Amino acid sequence: MSEKALTAAEKQQLAVDFCGLSFATPLVLLSGCVGFGEEYTRVRGFSNRDAGAVCLKGTTLEPRLGNAPHRIAETPDGMLNAIGLQNPGVDQVISGILPTLDFGETRFIANVSGSTVEEYAEVTRRFDDSPIDAIEINISCPNVKEGGVTFGNDPDMSARVVAACRAVTGKPLITKLSPNQTDIADNARRCIEAGTDAFAVINTLMGMAIDIHTRRPVIGNNQGGLSGPAIKPVALLRTHQVHQACRPHDIPIIGQGGVTTADDAIEFLIAGASAVGIGTALFYDPLVCDSINRGLLDYLQRHQLASVSELTGSLQLHQNANSPCACDT
Repeated sequence: MSEKALTAAEKQQLAVDFCGLSFATPLVLLSGCVGFGEEYTRVRGFSNRDAGAVCLKGTTLEPRLGNAPHRIAETPDGMLNAIGLQNPGVDQVISGILPTLDFGETRFIANVSGSTVEEYAEVTRRFDDSPIDAIEINISCPNVKEGGVTFGNDPDMSARVVAACRAVTGKPLITKLSPNQTDIADNARRCIEAGTDAFAVINTLMGMAIDIHTRRPVIGNNQGGLSGPAIKPVALLRTHQVHQACRPHDIPIIGQGGVTTADDAIEFLIAGASAVGIGTALFYDPLVCDSINRGLLDYLQRHQLASVSELTGSLQLHQNANSPCACDT
């Protein structure tokens, strides 16, 4: 039996402002998990309207075939992927895919990648002359040999990529940060200086799975990006750390990494996110966004909060805690 439609008041409670864009809910469907925005619309009961925005699949200047198989492997509480940015190239995305999307359903965010700073800038420039709502700069993909995480782990290169993209577009820029770096907050500060409008925190963690019978990696690329509930504690900490750099500048964050329930989403909001990314959970339950939205509303009612935005950055740290790490090993 289907749930009753949300009331106007409930919709208002879920709505958020993100870089001047109105999101109907704080949920964002993550790049690489929903193709180019139309795949899940074939699932009965699924609607892009349940999300505030949809991030399209990573796009490069020229078409890419991606990595050799196997590209995906399940792990305890997560999955590894090494797709390798398979895509038809930016011109085909703009001319052949964007016209098929219903921009009245939700916001659509392009995800741009490249092997050089110049390629990032050119892909961004082409999306600037399109109906896309915002552009996500993917400087943190661990599954390509050039660009991606190579840029994302170097603050100087991160800033160069952001500055180059900023110079060719007036659309909101969202920089997707890698967790595989020493000081993510410092990288965020550099990207803010270079002109980013927002962040997506975090991309996948690098990982490996081994076939004990062949003694070879399961993934054809040898390593892949780990996502799912297993990375949530890391993602929460990184979101909190980046929020410290963003707070003085009023820079919003899409917090992501292992979100499967409303409680997970609330944790990210409290840690400092303004919106929350949903990725791997969609593979297990394509209708998860509706249940998360309703769980958020239930929490707001129980805690007498008027808006989901009231949760953002409301974390209260223990004052007597050791920092940055008090691990017993």
